[in-house]
Amino acid sequence: MKLLVTGASGFLGQYVVVEALRQGFEVRAVVRPGSDEKRLSWYNHPQVELAQIDLRQSNIIDALDNVSAVIHLAATKQGNFETQYNSTVVGTENLLKAMMSAQVQRLVAISSFSVFDYLYIASGEIISEDSPIEREPKQRDVYAQTKLIQENLVRDFSEKHNINVTIIRPGVVYGRDNLWNASLGVKVSQQLWIQIGKNAQIPLTYVENCAEAIVTAVNSQEAIGKTLNIVDDDLPTQSIYFEKLIELQKRSPFTIKIDWTMMRWLARTSWLFNKLLADKVKLPGILIPARLHARFKPLRYSNTRAQQVLNWKPKYSLDAALERSSSDIELLNM
Repeated sequence: MKLLVTGASGFLGQYVVVEALRQGFEVRAVVRPGSDEKRLSWYNHPQVELAQIDLRQSNIIDALDNVSAVIHLAATKQGNFETQYNSTVVGTENLLKAMMSAQVQRLVAISSFSVFDYLYIASGEIISEDSPIEREPKQRDVYAQTKLIQENLVRDFSEKHNINVTIIRPGVVYGRDNLWNASLGVKVSQQLWIQIGKNAQIPLTYVENCAEAIVTAVNSQEAIGKTLNIVDDDLPTQSIYFEKLIELQKRSPFTIKIDWTMMRWLARTSWLFNKLLADKVKLPGILIPARLHARFKPLRYSNTRAQQVLNWKPKYSLDAALERSSSDIELLNM
């Protein structure tokens, strides 16, 4: 069985290709034109075919030849709205149209935890697949806006054209060279870290655990038509994870700690004052309440539905994942 994996050269995509190979799939790995292919651990693997394709263009259908299913990871996190919209939304539109033309009926589409309506979810609640979706996307960053559009696009297309879709929402994906995340605070430099909040759970998913869930979904009949949140079992608080990262540093950074309540008050005050000025001041994202809550609000997270539907359980604990992330293990030997 051959899979098409878009975004294959990205952080998560590289591991998804490895997991697909481990589960016995052949892979056609889509990378952007100009990508440094030789850095990929599975470069020249006999079961991998590389395809340099810009999904923003319409020349996708040939890449779907003899493909049984698609794992769609490709998206852009950087740039203005037009840049991210073209990459994330237009790229997805083109892929869906090509799948329909090529009669490929199975899609595992990767969304994001950014789609939830964090501002109006009460502190302490459990985020699940049934939690409310963002109602005022313009208050959020561009990535959240485009992922919302993308998820709705995939769901609508599935209903209209009878494509078998599973939507996977990974939490904060971490692993080697990608341990810091925005739920901790601000990393000003290697030697100056700002911690915002301390008791909120971080919805972490170790990259290998996440990749296994994504690939497992391909052959899961029960997963068809489902939306699944992917997080690990032993989720740390901000303080616990922050301290574990400090332990991995050769030299401990100077840290500034800001209480969540104080930060929430500061953001709310700044936002209201700016409204009185007719939004004349361009506030940093951290001072916009909807964005602040999405990063730091003390919430809890569940992976119960994913475990039940996929018969999946995260293989690596937090400590084991951090150990693997700091070791010299080669990706294809994982």
